[in-house]
Order: sequence, then structure tokens, then C-alpha cells
Amino acid sequence: MKNKIAVVTGASKGIGYAIAEKLLESGVKVFICARNKPELRHALERLAASGRVEGEICDVRSEEQVRVMLEEAARVFGGIDILVNNAGIGIMDKTVEELSGDEFRQTLETNLFGVFYACHYAVPMMRARGGGYIINISSLAGQNAHPRMAAYNASKFGLNGFSEALLQEVRQDNIKLSYICPGSVNTFFGGDTPSKDHAWQLQPEDIAEVVCDLLKMNERALPSKVEIRPSKPPKK
Repeated sequence: MKNKIAVVTGASKGIGYAIAEKLLESGVKVFICARNKPELRHALERLAASGRVEGEICDVRSEEQVRVMLEEAARVFGGIDILVNNAGIGIMDKTVEELSGDEFRQTLETNLFGVFYACHYAVPMMRARGGGYIINISSLAGQNAHPRMAAYNASKFGLNGFSEALLQEVRQDNIKLSYICPGSVNTFFGGDTPSKDHAWQLQPEDIAEVVCDLLKMNERALPSKVEIRPSKPPKK
């Protein structure tokens, strides 16, 4: 992976940050994006100790911002070999009746439309370089529905279907695609709080390790879907 060029969305903290850090440690040049400018700046400062990293403010709900961000990554580093679509939001505590139309729209625009925009512009960039790898961070909630999570479920079910269709479109262009479906991860996502009480959950670095393992696999092998769960959740 040394000197490959990766873009990681939603990388100022949590899973995205851990993926960016792991890629940098593996010799990859990394371009990150996030919506919050101070958080992005802080992440860039911390990640700089691990390797060559640049970044840009980007709200993946905006097609124009995604296009500009990817073009900037290609300009800075000379192209894009790896795209990790990690940016996401989750509303985990509202019924469909309680959920507003705006909240539902924001969830799908971030978790699904944002991935479409990034893939739409990154695929021709990768094809021009002879290939690449797209990794979409989905969720076990993309196959297991839960009450009070309808918007998140819808976005991740859609992401899984989108990923499987795109995989078949680009595989003959030497572009690989995998989507990762984690269970509970110990981050701030969805109102959760990292703590020792949640030590049984997956850690962000666990997902980062899976990403790097995928990238290191022989070109002939394609694990299209990876499910990863906490090995020992609390007994119910």
C-alpha cells in the first residue's frame, strides 16, 4: 500500500480517524474530510505525526462539495487509489411518527447520497489510474431492522444494495469494492459515549484493521461484504 493515495470521509474522529491513522502508518498518503472545521484541523494536526495527510471541509450531502473535495485530493496527491466512504449520521431514538421529514432526509442524504456522489466522481479517477478500491462503511443495521431506527436502517439497507450493484459495474475495470458491516462500535456515534463500561464493544481501530486487511489481499480475491461483531456482548 506504500505511496497509494486514499480519501477518507468523516475522518475527524471515531472510525474515520482510526482508518486514516492506520492507512498513514501503512505508508498511504491520506486526504480526509469532515464538516466541522476545528475538528478537521485538530485531526490533521494529530495525524501529521503518522504520515503525509491533507484535508478539506466537506459536507457529503452536497454533490458540489464532494466533487471539489475529490478534485482537490487528486490535485494535491496526483490521483485517488482508495476511497473510504465513512461519513454518516444516525438517529437512534425516534419512531417514524416522531421523526421529522428533515431528519429522515438528512440521514439518507449523508449515509447514501453522499456515498453515491463520492463514487460517481471517484470511479473515473480510479479507472484513469488503472484501478482502485472503494470501501463503504455500512452497518449490521443495513440488514437487521430495529424500532426507532427507521431512517438509519433505510440508509444502510440502501447502501448495501448500492454497494453490491456498483461492485458488479466496476470489477472489470480493476476497481474492487467491499462494504463493512460493524455491530456496536465504541464511539460517540448515535448518541453513544466511549467509556470503560462499553469496552465490550468493537473499537474504531478494529474497523481500521479490517480496512487495511482488505487492501492487502491478493488482487484475485474480493471479500465483497464483511460483517464484524463484538465477540462477547453482555448477556441479555
